[in-house]
Amino acid sequence: MHDGRAFTVCTATAPADIRLFQTGPDGQPFGTFAAVDAALATSGTRLAFAMNGGMYHPDRRPVGLLVENGTELAPIVTREGPGNFGMLPNGVFCVAGGRFSVIESRAYAADPPGCQHASQSGPMLVIGGALHPRFLPDSDSRHIRNGVGVSADGNRVAFAISNERVTFHEFARLFRDGLGMPDALYFDGSISRLHAPGLGREDAGFPMGPIVGLVVPEG
Repeated sequence: MHDGRAFTVCTATAPADIRLFQTGPDGQPFGTFAAVDAALATSGTRLAFAMNGGMYHPDRRPVGLLVENGTELAPIVTREGPGNFGMLPNGVFCVAGGRFSVIESRAYAADPPGCQHASQSGPMLVIGGALHPRFLPDSDSRHIRNGVGVSADGNRVAFAISNERVTFHEFARLFRDGLGMPDALYFDGSISRLHAPGLGREDAGFPMGPIVGLVVPEG
């Protein structure tokens, strides 16, 4: 609970095997948590938790940058645009060198940090300890929302989804004030879903684009 709103939060501390999943063994988007788990099972691993990891087109192609296993599958987008993704500043969640970061998109484009896994989305929720300047404390735009925040030292990462409809301002405050994360990124809204077998939670819905999750040994 934070400021009277309910959220589910899954956290990991480095070293943690956080990955982005987009392309399945058949060359098509994984689309579901079950498909990712089935692919991982061939190497004796599984998802400890996962959620949708960024916005995507109707054919499930990522809207912005996506890096999977060191390969860039879609380029960075730095222009302002419509919708939440284009509400600058937006950002990139990056896993590099065993640490985690959320980087403003234009800063990423100017000096790419060599991410092994990365996903671009928007808007940024928290930027260097400050809430996104366009978030309104009295907004009436409420949705289920999910996103990611990282600690100042890059060793901790928190993935959160709201259990009820919340504003951007409320969601951003969860990361900054409730979880102590100075940088955080919004992933998506109404389609947001969480896979967390340890919590007995398996959200259903339409096939997804990018999926982000923690990989652990089976059993």
